[in-house]
Amino acid sequence: MIEKQTAPHYSWGDGCDGWRLVRTPTLSVIEERMPPGASEVRHYHRSATQFFYVLHGTLSIEVDEREQELSPGQGILIPAGQAHPVLNRSEEAAEFLVVSNPPSQDDRVPAEPLP
Repeated sequence: MIEKQTAPHYSWGDGCDGWRLVRTPTLSVIEERMPPGASEVRHYHRSATQFFYVLHGTLSIEVDEREQELSPGQGILIPAGQAHPVLNRSEEAAEFLVVSNPPSQDDRVPAEPLP
């Protein structure tokens, strides 16, 4: 059985948290929490395809130079090579799953910001 309370925890960005629920050579499942106003830099992954799925709150993800707003129960697939930042523009924490195939750690490349 896997649960957040016993999963390996890490901190990232400005007050963001992650819990590694699954990590194999071909699959990563992470539960993440972003506080209000938090964001990450625009980037892409050389090999990893990612699926973001919102559990609580609202999450904004830029895809194809358009920002998509995801609510609980909604997800979005980001193919390898697709630049994207993830942002929490809401006034409450966003909690979401990030599923990556293969795992995205050490596969992240900074992308140019949009003009």
